[in-house]
Amino acid sequence: MEVNQAKQEHLLALKVMRLTKPTLFTNLPVTCEDRDLPGDLFGQLMREDPSTIKGAEALMLGEMLTLPQNFGNIFLGETFSSYISVHNDSSQVVKDILVKADLQTSSQRLNLSASNSAVAELKPECCIDDVIHHEVKEIGTHILVCAVSYTTQYGEKLYFRKFFKFQVLKPLDVKTKFYNAESDLSSVTDEVFLEAQIQNITTSPMFMEKVSLEPSMMYNVTELNTVADGDDGESTFGKMSYLQPMDTRQYLYCLKPKPEYAEKAGVIKGVTVIGKLDIVWKTNLGERGRLQTSQLQRMAPGYGDIRLSLEMIPDTVNLEDPFDIICKITNCSERTMDLMLEMCNTRSIHWCGVSGRQLGKLSPGAFLSLPLILLSSVQGLQSISGLRLTDTFLKRTYEYDDIAQVCVVCPYTNNEC
Repeated sequence: MEVNQAKQEHLLALKVMRLTKPTLFTNLPVTCEDRDLPGDLFGQLMREDPSTIKGAEALMLGEMLTLPQNFGNIFLGETFSSYISVHNDSSQVVKDILVKADLQTSSQRLNLSASNSAVAELKPECCIDDVIHHEVKEIGTHILVCAVSYTTQYGEKLYFRKFFKFQVLKPLDVKTKFYNAESDLSSVTDEVFLEAQIQNITTSPMFMEKVSLEPSMMYNVTELNTVADGDDGESTFGKMSYLQPMDTRQYLYCLKPKPEYAEKAGVIKGVTVIGKLDIVWKTNLGERGRLQTSQLQRMAPGYGDIRLSLEMIPDTVNLEDPFDIICKITNCSERTMDLMLEMCNTRSIHWCGVSGRQLGKLSPGAFLSLPLILLSSVQGLQSISGLRLTDTFLKRTYEYDDIAQVCVVCPYTNNEC
């Protein structure tokens, strides 16, 4: 912490100290073998040392607490606490004392004073004390500006300031990845999987108290960071949720559109804001820190003008036996379409019905359910392909391959794929 000294002598003295929790005392043990020249001298000195643990004198970590000897590190998300004391070093009574504490960051100036009213008088050898707290929300250079104004007993008004400069460091490195998934067999579309990689870039271990995702208004979120074990789920990271320095942990979340938005393909298609991560941790002797990321955004899924998905398909079908599927066709464009359906047979999949039939007009954002019949002439895991949709208004064709897969078995030999 850097201090700019006042150029003139003042009746009042200002002292500022950061309030931090103590740390466990560490000692460097000095030992030797019994046959060495010192013999048991080092061992006796350590046993007599009040800072060592009885019976474990060679352990570096002691049982005493040590007050901080320097300013220490301040990390983003922690609470900065400081003790401000103004002492009357003179032999006269000082009047109208006003103590003001501001915190200057790269983007704003904050008033941290608990009270903005002046103290009527301060007698010799008396002091004014104040404790300020501030949750650090910006990284980079911070300057604590402490200003004191007062009036002497002769009516002279005096004023001085002191500046305390410190750096706020980044405690965590957070990286996110989005995976857009389509649920073809359900009415819910656009499942989004979020993978959050969190790395501890400090020099001390962290206890990860909470890592959660607050979704945007259109989504519900499910955490995938527990393993089901009876009624209670066990964390995938174990019972002790510690993150060692430079270690990385990956969290996974699944977001699904709320029912009122699930059928609105056009609305969901344009949603890029997913939500924000809320991270809470504790360090050393319980110092608490909290970070909230900005709104996380993903690339909007590109469905094109028409989206084709499956609402119903059997898991297993018999060889050369017709089976039913239900297709869902959604107009994701902003214009009305007049659709025509063509069915093209493949080597293993054969469509039953009339190809080239008109499906009618489909307005923007609307959908229709289309039952179809087909059969497979080849055993094994077969891919359903060969559907073609044509917008007769614009003469634009959309082809769909690998729509889904079905397991084809022979009913006579019961051979599955």
